[in-house]
Amino acid sequence: MNLFKKAINFYINSSIHVALAVTALTAVTSLSFLGVFNINILLFVFLGTISGYNFVKYAGIAKLHHYSLTKNLKMIQVFSLFAFLGLLYFFSLQSTNFLILTGFLGFCTTLYAIPFLPKQKNLRNLKGTKIFIIAFVWAGVCVLLPLIDEVAFLEYKVWVKWLQVFLFVISITIPFEIRDLKFDDDGLGTLPQLVGVKQVKRIGYLLIALVIGMQGILSELEFIKMLPVILIGILSAIFIKLARKQQREFYASFYVEAVPIIWFLLELGIGYIEW
Repeated sequence: MNLFKKAINFYINSSIHVALAVTALTAVTSLSFLGVFNINILLFVFLGTISGYNFVKYAGIAKLHHYSLTKNLKMIQVFSLFAFLGLLYFFSLQSTNFLILTGFLGFCTTLYAIPFLPKQKNLRNLKGTKIFIIAFVWAGVCVLLPLIDEVAFLEYKVWVKWLQVFLFVISITIPFEIRDLKFDDDGLGTLPQLVGVKQVKRIGYLLIALVIGMQGILSELEFIKMLPVILIGILSAIFIKLARKQQREFYASFYVEAVPIIWFLLELGIGYIEW
């Protein structure tokens, strides 16, 4: 059991789980617009998410405690290095437009982690911006990257999908924000800090309703194509409802983070039924 828990901790702390979530959401976009997905893009997103998240989470720690890193953190560093090397390979396979957009999203990620504002602030510490920056980058990766060479960006459904994913990510980040109330500095200005736990949950329910409504636009009110989003909306609302400051260890980092993966599996299942 101890070995199993160590494996789960490594799986989560090394960002494999969140990388699968981002990759799954990217695959959902590809299936919705193209009917297929590009495995090179999905592997790029998977490895890029591991590299990006681990950079944001551990760069400062590694710099300050390079000689006293724990064994687990050293393993994560080595794992992240191999992920980054794999990322460079799949980076070389992409188009110019893809790489330009990736560079922009990577720049946003860097500013999120590296202080560049007065008083040693980065975008994460800029009051009231944390959740929106996360959602902005996720939406860019999961919607724009897989479509940049396949669909005209002037097509309105692309931007409806972008906004849908943007709002969806904000909604499922709310349980994380509630959990982090006991850790976050009061000046960070997260949504729960600004409006309170009860009110932020109501905002989450509203966002989920908007996500489902946007799916009606994307699927032209075809119920079978709306069904995965309806089910995901219900599941997300339950997770928001049950979110507490004192959460079980893996409540947000495993179960809530798995919602995009479940969305992908539902889309596959509905596609199989239609076929």
